[in-house]
Amino acid sequence: MLDKFTPEFSPSGRTCGSAALTQSPTEGNPPAALSHRPHQQLPNQRWQIYPQKTELAQQMAQTTSLSPLINQLLINRGIETPEQAQVFLNSGNLILPSPLEDFPDLGMSLELLHNAIAPSATPEAIASQEKIAICGDYDADGMTSTALLLRSLRWLGAQVDYAIPSRMHEGYGINKRIVEEFHSEGVGLILTVDNGISAFEPIERARELGLKVIITDHHDIPQQLPPAHAILNPKLIRESSPYRGIAGVGVAYILAVSLAQKLGQANDDILTSMLELFTLGTIADLAPLTGVNRHWVKSGLQHLPKSKLPGVRALIQMSGVNLNGGQADKQDKGTKSTGKQGGRQGDKSIPNSKSLKPEDIGFRLGPRINAIGRIADPQIIIELLTTDDMGIALEKAMQCEAINRQRQEMCEEIEKQAREIVEIEYLPSLQQDRVLVIVKSDWHHGVIGIVASRLVERYGVPVFIGTYEDEEQIRGSARGIPEFHVFDALEYSQDLLGKFGGHKAAGGFSLPSQNLEALRSRLSEFANQCLEPQHLKPLLKIDTSAKLNQIHHQFYQQLNVLEPCGIDNPDPVFWTSNVRVTEQQIVGKGHIKLTITQTIDDSEYKIKAIAWRWREYFPLPPRLDIAYKLRENHFNGNTTIELELLGVRLPTQSHIFFAAQSAPLRTTFEYNQQHYTCGIYKNGSVPELRIGNLEGKILAVPLGHSIGLLGSSRQQAIQVDVSQPQYNQIFQTALQALSELSNEY
Repeated sequence: MLDKFTPEFSPSGRTCGSAALTQSPTEGNPPAALSHRPHQQLPNQRWQIYPQKTELAQQMAQTTSLSPLINQLLINRGIETPEQAQVFLNSGNLILPSPLEDFPDLGMSLELLHNAIAPSATPEAIASQEKIAICGDYDADGMTSTALLLRSLRWLGAQVDYAIPSRMHEGYGINKRIVEEFHSEGVGLILTVDNGISAFEPIERARELGLKVIITDHHDIPQQLPPAHAILNPKLIRESSPYRGIAGVGVAYILAVSLAQKLGQANDDILTSMLELFTLGTIADLAPLTGVNRHWVKSGLQHLPKSKLPGVRALIQMSGVNLNGGQADKQDKGTKSTGKQGGRQGDKSIPNSKSLKPEDIGFRLGPRINAIGRIADPQIIIELLTTDDMGIALEKAMQCEAINRQRQEMCEEIEKQAREIVEIEYLPSLQQDRVLVIVKSDWHHGVIGIVASRLVERYGVPVFIGTYEDEEQIRGSARGIPEFHVFDALEYSQDLLGKFGGHKAAGGFSLPSQNLEALRSRLSEFANQCLEPQHLKPLLKIDTSAKLNQIHHQFYQQLNVLEPCGIDNPDPVFWTSNVRVTEQQIVGKGHIKLTITQTIDDSEYKIKAIAWRWREYFPLPPRLDIAYKLRENHFNGNTTIELELLGVRLPTQSHIFFAAQSAPLRTTFEYNQQHYTCGIYKNGSVPELRIGNLEGKILAVPLGHSIGLLGSSRQQAIQVDVSQPQYNQIFQTALQALSELSNEY
């Protein structure tokens, strides 16, 4: 029975009194005292497990010759028939339509470039060649696009130069200064890459000056297209085209290959070098690895380890990419090519390697390229990727390495400062605000977007982060969560902003500093319209469950049929329930290395695991549900399969219930320096977890449910959601206490 104590509630929803059964809203951070389990803090996540279609997976297994577990992964990616599976599994045999059929302006672009180059003309004609200038961008997509076209156009005999606007002083895209500078240098044809689709005024100025303009871009189409001679953008072609998902470097690749073919100079060397640069840029820009991207990237990854491009070879060597086909340890987190941090350097040159993996680019090569565009001169990358001199390439790659380390240090320091601001000023009201707006002077604008991504991962809410350009102007970056549309939020606040742009997941903005508090209020208003409390946890999407005896080399090799994995074709994520943590230690820069054990049919199975940057969760509880990816570890000539932990939670409540059926489960624990009792009781046919304090107040929650009753009796109790921060920590603490007790039975 619930009896003896009627709670009083403060306006914030927290219970008044010294023995309250709620916590202040600081979920994800350790309580002031938690003597029962001092390591009770765990990642603050919500797990979303795909619906399991076991029967369909079994049926598909008969035609694919893959295990039902692999077929469940295919089903999760929208592949539900044997025909669809064959198309996906045999993407290397994809038959593509001619780009000339899908890009209306490609023919005109080729004609303009052909006329400018005149490759086999008379000496007089060659002397009259038009000078071509490329305007690129400072991210990995823009820089690889620029390098790809520079290398290919020079190969084809063009007079070509390039310019990239300053991230800090000019911002994204071609501008009038660049146009007028090109004109003064005698340029006759401007070619934009990864930008230009929204640059109406600069392109209009180019036309006034008599320049020809080809725009190659992949960003969203504005209401008014610029007056270019030709525009190549996959957003302008039919939606069913296999080319719809290409990044800016994909457009550049199509243009360069088509031009080489038109001029009869499409030999293997130039085509392979262009494919390698396409692969680097596509993965680093987080383009979807489906359709034509999957088709080309799969081939490009096989060429990269044996690349003839000095810049690619130097970058691979300096970044420590593991060339034996295993997964590289992750060193970066929150970059545009986002991933986890890791420690050791992989083997630097292993002959006869078959292929890189997308994560080798995403976690190793991409961040080093992006770091240059964020805090240094993009010319370093252009020279790296266009030089034929290995000495110059190694010099530039060493610069990339040093600048990337500097970028990492900057990110760590800014993240530390941002977290301090959040913990002190905004965390108590985060559930009400549902968005973080953080601004501080002296932060580097080139890396605050990375920090925003890390804060989203930590706090589970959209993050708008900015820094002062001067006393009157703020410039910032935004990152969202699945239920929040960043660009719509910026539009909702446009009267408070200067420039802004972006898409669903990310954006950039500027605003007068006096509008900061108004912006914070406006964004919170928008967030409260589209976000529910349950959305305010980082989302972890999980494919299917697996037992440790299913994880072995043969299964890992079968997973290769999904490669290349990336955006829209993610690495498979598995989960295993109620495992034991038998060993754990801190290694490197705050990673947890551990041994996971599971008993199946009286046999014990063990596997090593790593949790990147989880120092704050150490030590982990002895019993857990775990979510993870699989990785190969190569050490001393041995190859083993390990788990890369992505999430953990206390064991599922069914485990506790089954133990309670064989023996009563009642125990005590301490939380925030208060004593509590807890146990599993029957309420009709439903088992119920009850937590009581010394004053007789009880929280009763049916197992498997998130809504419970809080009060002194059922008649007077109120309904509460135990997934909310003020209840969740004590609820999880009670579950952990009972879980440990149940392990003794």
